[in-house]
This record gives sequence, C-alpha cells and structure tokens, in this order.
Amino acid sequence: MQSRDLSLGLLSTFAVLALFFILTWAKRLYAMRRAGVEWHWPRPVEILIGAITDFFDTLGIGSFAPSTAFFRIGKLVPDELIPGTLNVGHTLGTITQALIFIQIVDVAPATLLPMILAAGSGAWLGTSVVGRLPRVQIRLGMGIALLVAALIMLCSLLGLLPAGLDALQLTGWKWWVGVAGNFILGLLMPLGIGLYAPCMILVSLLGMSPLAAFPIMMGSCAFLMPISSLGFIRNQKYLPSAALGLAIGGVPAVLLAAYIVKSLPLDYVRWIVVLVVMLVAFTMLNAARLERARDHMN
Repeated sequence: MQSRDLSLGLLSTFAVLALFFILTWAKRLYAMRRAGVEWHWPRPVEILIGAITDFFDTLGIGSFAPSTAFFRIGKLVPDELIPGTLNVGHTLGTITQALIFIQIVDVAPATLLPMILAAGSGAWLGTSVVGRLPRVQIRLGMGIALLVAALIMLCSLLGLLPAGLDALQLTGWKWWVGVAGNFILGLLMPLGIGLYAPCMILVSLLGMSPLAAFPIMMGSCAFLMPISSLGFIRNQKYLPSAALGLAIGGVPAVLLAAYIVKSLPLDYVRWIVVLVVMLVAFTMLNAARLERARDHMN
C-alpha cells in the first residue's frame, strides 16, 4: 500500500467516522430529551475550556489532563462522569487533528495502520470496563493516571526522556513493541489518561522521530475515541453540556492552532499544566480515599 493511498483511505475513514459519530450523538441526545432525561446546552465556560485545551493539544500539550483540571477546579463535572465527558467531547477535535497531521508527516503505512488499529482495539476493551466501574474506582484510576501523565510531562521538561532519532517506521521486534504499546495506551484512554505524551515517549524509545508521534497519536485517537465515546453515550456516563462545550470550542481552536499559530514558546505553559495536574491528581486520590473510608464505616 502506497503512503498516498493510505493517507486518502484514512482521511476518508475518519471523515465517515466523524459523520457517524455526530449523527449517533445527536440521535441519542434527542432520545434522552424525549425520554424526559434533562440536559442543557453548554455554558460559555465549557466552550472556553474546549477551545483552550484543544488549542494546546494541537501544539503538543495534551487535552485530557488540563480538561480534568478545569472540570475539577470549577466543579463542573462529577468525577465519575469525567472519563466519558473527555472522550465524547474531544472526539471531533481529535479527528480534525488527524485529518491535518496525517497529510503532513509521512509515517510508513506498515507502522501507522497497525498502531492505529491496536489503539482502537484497546479502547473498545477499555470502555466496556470503565463504563461499569463505581465512582471510587474511577477516582482512584484517574488520580493514578493523572499522576503518571504529570510525571511524564515533568521528565520531558527536565530532559530525562529520549529525544528520539529520525526513523519513520518500525521493523522487527520494535514493530511488535510499538503495536502492543499502543494497544495498552488505547486500553487506558477511556480512563482519562491522554495518549499523546506516552505515545511520543514510546516512539522515541523505539528510535522514531518525535514528529512520527503526531500522525500515530492523532490517528489512533481519531479511530479509538469514536469507539469509546459511543459506549459512554450509550450508557449515558458523561455530562452532555460539558462534552458539547468541548466539541464546539475545540474544533475551531484546532484549526487556529494548526494553520495560523503553528508554534508558541510553550515551556512555561507546560510547567503550569504539570503543577495543576499534580494538584488535581492528589485531590482525586484523596476523594477516593475518603469515599472508601466512608464505605468501610457504613
């Protein structure tokens, strides 16, 4: 398969996925309203969060951890609904990113496609598990996931992670490690840990160019997030207003970042994100500890 043919095939697939996702989501929202399940359109703050987080996501910061921090600080989304809200709300922004970056970075088809499919398979399995977890376990899992994400970002800022080489494909045992690793990252995605930073570290450790992480990560998320999101939508394990806010604010912000801004001095922003995410992780873990203690007392 030629790289050009793969790009066209993936772009067509993602466009169809986006359309299917929008139609399914709209149908479910309409069905909820008819069944008497109340939901409201997003508030300006929820749209603003979508714009800010997807803007910086396109530039390499990530969107899940900052969104979680905003939701918890503003008490906008119940903890047990945060994973679903993140996946549903950021789906369209991520598909937009994939449509852009798959055309820019020419990763070998034999590496790109299996890693995307592996992430999607992991997300499908992970969603079926996360959707059934009680709130205390979601809090505990998200707290750990946020700490891992913050530590990865911190190590990157301190220069403790490999810079990567210049390969745009994986072969031999590295191919198997890359595919298996992306499956695991897809498995964790429904819990609320973003795939971007771990994916960049994975490909760098395997000797690929860090630029290769962009089409791999964004292609993986564009494939897996509709899969995981439809599960959360079906189970109503998300907050519609916040998810709609992320989507409405996120897509224009992606286009702005990709085509107009393109790059910014982001180190100060990354330090702020690390500190805030660590704080939120500890509050999430403390909430899980207190809830578990109350359960034992009862």
